[in-house]
Amino acid sequence: MERVPDSSRITRSCILYVSEADLVAGNGFKRRLVRFRNASSLNGIVIVEKTQISDQYFPAVQKFIVLELGMTLLPVANQGEASQFIIQLVHEQSKDHTSNPFLHKKCSQLVEASILRTVQQIPGVGKTKALLLLQQFVSIHQLCNASVQDLELVVGQTIAQQIHAFFTQTK
Repeated sequence: MERVPDSSRITRSCILYVSEADLVAGNGFKRRLVRFRNASSLNGIVIVEKTQISDQYFPAVQKFIVLELGMTLLPVANQGEASQFIIQLVHEQSKDHTSNPFLHKKCSQLVEASILRTVQQIPGVGKTKALLLLQQFVSIHQLCNASVQDLELVVGQTIAQQIHAFFTQTK
């Protein structure tokens, strides 16, 4: 797991990269993530390499990072995609936000897009249902603690049961 230090004093963020090898090797990366979160005042963005090999570990990692640690998770296909995201984030953060108020909104949309992609990882939830869920439940934490009845009002009974099972099942 590599740590990419904050390049912007404005956002106070740190990007942590979890490689396919980290996922396959075991839970050592989880201890490092917890230590980082507990020892730092930085906002953690965790980039996880999601490949065919690491795909089987992803749901548990997603639940751990987003729900238990409360950090932002961005799945990427490879190191190249991760580096492109980091370059884009650094580039956007280095711009003068005082001269253009819309640039700050663009950065928040990156995080919102990552949350949308995270919700779309739930079985049976596509982009439309994910958007509906995020309109009703403003955080992943609220979504994972929602009752089946609350979820039914947004996505119907079958999908509500699948979502509830996704968040409550233990492996």
